[in-house]
Amino acid sequence: MPMAAIVELAAIRKSYGIGTPVEAEVLHGIDLRIGQGEFAALTGPSGSGKSTLLNIVGLLERPTTGRLEIDGRDTSVLAESDLTELRGRTIGFVFQFHHLLPGFTALENVMMPRIIERGAADDGAQAAAVELLRRVGLRGAEYKRPSQLSGGMQQRVAIARALSMSPRLILADEPTGNLDTHSADDVFALLREFNHDFGSACLIVTHDPRLAQRCDRQVEIVDGRLTDGSSLPAI
Repeated sequence: MPMAAIVELAAIRKSYGIGTPVEAEVLHGIDLRIGQGEFAALTGPSGSGKSTLLNIVGLLERPTTGRLEIDGRDTSVLAESDLTELRGRTIGFVFQFHHLLPGFTALENVMMPRIIERGAADDGAQAAAVELLRRVGLRGAEYKRPSQLSGGMQQRVAIARALSMSPRLILADEPTGNLDTHSADDVFALLREFNHDFGSACLIVTHDPRLAQRCDRQVEIVDGRLTDGSSLPAI
């Protein structure tokens, strides 16, 4: 039987500059289903719509038309405050540029999503962050600031931060794009490990065919449209 869906898009279109002479549609009727616990690669040439699609799935942008369901909830009927809550509780983000806060330690960066949610740190949040840093191989680096860490280590902190709220979905936008091959393999292995251990679905944008081929499925987008077979989940 097919896996239950964590993400389901139906006839998603996205336009910019609506009502102006430069109006442009960049996504043209996207149908996509990501199963719970699935590990999928989103591939395609530059300018094909990958980042726009990822932003819509991540609830950072709304589609112009179409239906998006996240974890069974129709996002088109949700207010912005509800979207923010759903995003914070359900989705973890890992970006090419890790966006760590330079004035905070690795431990504080990992704790930040829970601090924002609760308004303050607590012992439980700190213990969970310490354990996540241990899981990503950064025991002993808890009190180092980003400037004291290598690029690969900073991306490990970013992964730990993304996992701090135990998300059901991880969205990774070129998470290995600035790393050497060895560090890229390590970061990919970490994402795979958490996908396996915690059942978090993962949609990873990558230009690296080596990594894409190691995913459960490749979803290819070209000129704002998915190629044949890309919309179907693994069985």
